[in-house]
Amino acid sequence: MKIGNPIDKDYLHIKRGLKVLEVGPGNNPTRRADILVEKFVDDNTHRKGDFKIFPHQKLFVSDGENLPFGDKEFDYVICSHVLEHTEDPLAFVNEQARVSKRGYIEVPSLIGEFLAPKESHKWVTLVIDRKLVLYEKSKLPYTFAADFGNLFLNFLPYKSLLYRLFNMSTQNFLVARYPWEGTVEIIVNPESDYYKSYFTEKWTPEMVSRIYPPLSPLNECRKIITIFTRFVWYKLKKTLMPKDAPLSYEEYKNSSSGR
Repeated sequence: MKIGNPIDKDYLHIKRGLKVLEVGPGNNPTRRADILVEKFVDDNTHRKGDFKIFPHQKLFVSDGENLPFGDKEFDYVICSHVLEHTEDPLAFVNEQARVSKRGYIEVPSLIGEFLAPKESHKWVTLVIDRKLVLYEKSKLPYTFAADFGNLFLNFLPYKSLLYRLFNMSTQNFLVARYPWEGTVEIIVNPESDYYKSYFTEKWTPEMVSRIYPPLSPLNECRKIITIFTRFVWYKLKKTLMPKDAPLSYEEYKNSSSGR
């Protein structure tokens, strides 16, 4: 089931001592992860840079739908911007729930895919009624022709603090965030008119309110202050306590062979 509302994978509060897996880290591995599973270590088709890994991490080259681990072997699993590429997202997610007690999934939302579409993305996603709902792009009654990625992905997040705070605090805008425990409530290509309508019909005011529940001015101010405080603290930690950057795969293999 869905629990909490984290900002993104860099702001997850995972206790020390817990065993953490990351599936599909690509060029942006999470430092907190102990084990990485990556299928494409030498293929950048599904990412924007070369595969990276931190020196303390152990790598398994494997398919995310068949993880080489025992049941509940991990305390936490992270999967960020991978699910939208998979052939069988249900099997992919169920495998993570099999090997871990809890985790975090982040994927481009339906709106995010509209604003910055990628040919390698097979699925679009929304979190509806605390469920992770995926719909196949090829089945949608419209196309993803325009691409505003240079504005919404490459410019505003770095030039506008207000935009960044909005994106970090707003579920289902550019990304859908799904922290879970026990099981993942996931629906793939829903047949029911209720869930399907969010992907195939014009949104009514009621639908908008379900996806973006309105907040009172006081609660919205509290949310903004909380997000801003976390953002500032994270930036200060990175500035005052810089850590080593991840290694390229070649550097990692060379360092591992020298141990």
